[in-house]
Amino acid sequence: MSQWNFLFSSIIITFLYFNLNLFLTNSETIVKNLEYPCKPPYNSYPFCDTSLPITTRAQSIISHLTLPEKIQQLCNNASGIPRLGIPAYEWWSESLHGIATNGPGITFNGTIQAATSFPQVIVTASAFNRTLWYAIGAAIGVEARAMYNVGQAGLTFWAPNINIFRDPRWGRGQETPGEDPMVASAFAVDFVRGFQREKASGGGGNVKRVVRKRSLSDGDDDGNEGLMLSACCKHMIAYDLELWNNFARYNFNAVVTAQDMQDTYQPPFQSCIQQGKASCLMCSYNAVNGIPACADKELLQKARNDWGFEGYITSDCDAVATIFEYQNYTKSPEDAVAIALKSGTDINCGTYMLFNTKSAIEQGKVQEMDIDKALLNLFLVQLRLGLFNGDPTKGPYGKLGPKDVCSTEHKTLALEAARQGIVLLKNRNKFLPFNKDSISSIAVIGPLANNTSKMGGGYTGIPCSPKSIFEGLQAYVKNVNYAPGCLAVSCESTSGFEEAISIAKDADIVVIVAGLDLSQETEDHDRYSLLLPGFQSKLITTIAAISKKPLVLVITGGGPIDLSMANGDERIASILWIGYPGEAGGNALAEIIFGDYNPGGRLPLTWYPEAFTSVPMNDMNMRADPSRDYPGRTYRFYTGKVVYGFGYGLSFTNYTYKLLNAPKQLTLSGSISPESKRKIQLQIGEGYQLDYINLDEVESCNSLKFNVQVSVMNEGEMDGSHVIMLYSRVTNEHAGAPRKQLIGFDRVQTTSYRGTESSFLVDPCNHFSFANEHGKRILPLGDHALVLEDQEHIVSIQI
Repeated sequence: MSQWNFLFSSIIITFLYFNLNLFLTNSETIVKNLEYPCKPPYNSYPFCDTSLPITTRAQSIISHLTLPEKIQQLCNNASGIPRLGIPAYEWWSESLHGIATNGPGITFNGTIQAATSFPQVIVTASAFNRTLWYAIGAAIGVEARAMYNVGQAGLTFWAPNINIFRDPRWGRGQETPGEDPMVASAFAVDFVRGFQREKASGGGGNVKRVVRKRSLSDGDDDGNEGLMLSACCKHMIAYDLELWNNFARYNFNAVVTAQDMQDTYQPPFQSCIQQGKASCLMCSYNAVNGIPACADKELLQKARNDWGFEGYITSDCDAVATIFEYQNYTKSPEDAVAIALKSGTDINCGTYMLFNTKSAIEQGKVQEMDIDKALLNLFLVQLRLGLFNGDPTKGPYGKLGPKDVCSTEHKTLALEAARQGIVLLKNRNKFLPFNKDSISSIAVIGPLANNTSKMGGGYTGIPCSPKSIFEGLQAYVKNVNYAPGCLAVSCESTSGFEEAISIAKDADIVVIVAGLDLSQETEDHDRYSLLLPGFQSKLITTIAAISKKPLVLVITGGGPIDLSMANGDERIASILWIGYPGEAGGNALAEIIFGDYNPGGRLPLTWYPEAFTSVPMNDMNMRADPSRDYPGRTYRFYTGKVVYGFGYGLSFTNYTYKLLNAPKQLTLSGSISPESKRKIQLQIGEGYQLDYINLDEVESCNSLKFNVQVSVMNEGEMDGSHVIMLYSRVTNEHAGAPRKQLIGFDRVQTTSYRGTESSFLVDPCNHFSFANEHGKRILPLGDHALVLEDQEHIVSIQI
């Protein structure tokens, strides 16, 4: 609707104006006894001299440490060094979708007792709005730094989780941006930039970005930019299994082809480093092709040497221990510590390095220089954070405090994120939205309908102003009655059905809230079924049979659910997926149900039928293999039936599309080297039928790039925000080619009965290519289709 653009623009502009200009007018009282290095009389050490390059300062810190003091820095809870005036430091804080209670670096037992709880990442991803992602990262960053200033948080946070949501049963899929590597990459870049105070990437949202001006304190004279906070991209790599059959994340060996590694598992991490400039990577528990991730030198050094990573690498918690204890990859704990350090793991979340490094040195398996190399990476990040610059309250972020946590701007942003992320899955005969003036009573049924503690999903903190679904609906209709129906989400009994039936019979409208919570999907807990838990389906059909009108079904949870029974039932008129919508989810849902907001979210993952559970969860292959009846995974490769496809999402209005302009043919002759031309001409002369070119033979991709102008027409009576998604598809048969792949997305504001235009930059080297079986990207020759909903345009690539 028309107020969407005005409201969200106001949110972003107000938020960025105040937050990104460092809240210089904030007069909050900061904790006076905050511990930090370089307090007098310890400020005379060279590492406290801010005029020196930070590499020199980091080396100075290391030079002053004894070997036992160095070893004490190799765990997340780094010991203090009183003789140098260096206090203890806790590296482990969490901020996945708001400041979380997970990890010892955060406490809410102080001046600040709550923080803004944004929707779980899978819901935020459903908004397909990069501007929103950046703004959420920036808001969480402000609250994190404010909490640091009052002694309730650290400066290093282990988020975001950018693993691919490969299997619908994965308990932690809710924490990720979904199944598409392009979307996961985009989310990683903008969240990290917002959180660390990097520049926004631009594009992908319909709100003008406002980027802060860099201050002189943002950098230093040896090229390392300053950071407000440190974000950590996790879990590297191919981590997407918790506990399934005999496979646990601690001992799982992910067998990944070079092809899948190149075009599925690796891209989000590469983007997070190269474009997002993340200052931390976390290596995962699992092994990849037989080598534990935290012991994989080739993997970890690729990040530094090939992708230009500048930061520290932490293990997942106790992942160094799993090298020996669970993976049985080494013969002793000392060997595990040695291989982790030598491979590039700088810090161990846990105590394994703390307790075993000394004996590893005594046995000659670790040298002091190995420790020094890790410490250099750690101290460089701390120096970039300003930790050795003296009193942090006098630094560029020192004015942030309690007033900047749970601010009106942040709570409004959380509401907007929930609005944009909720997905309308079904709306038979335009059942929604309701007119509040024509409804006198509502029955709200479901164990999560009147619950605020479970609205955030995993890695949640203490929310500022949580509202349940029941409370959200009460703002529109006075007579709202509630019954849980099931005593818990597991719904192991029908004993609560009678009360639910009673209130449903008398209500004008029935809203049933069903789905998942953390008892069904979470860290260390995968699902075995894609059906609704227990008797939830029976509750829905029982209520649908007695209600006056068709009912509204609201689905919670981060993982796909087989809703075939509800999708085909005419008594269930509308279905909305809200995931874990955060503290403002109840209000956002009510606004959609009553038409104050026109939904525009789209699913960032495929919703599979229950039959998919016959596919082994430990099979990491993305591509289908008919020879073994393997259907493949994700919309790019899956060949089976779906309940809802990737990118699916309805609106209260209808849209039509046009591809306004795009080239019909591209010629490679000016983009490849003379040597490659001669080779190709020789091959053609010998009768070879060339159907692709190796991407590394293309000397310049820039000359091939082109813009595609598209138009979306709002054919309905309601304004609304809408996600435009442009795909590419190889029209000819190419072994291993995706069925289609996403080029880009843009969330635009549309006006009733008017058209809106958007532009996409297409890079054929990236958007038309894919990895072959050797992990090398190839660019198919011939016809490629640009796909925009029901519209297609052919672009032919010729030599």
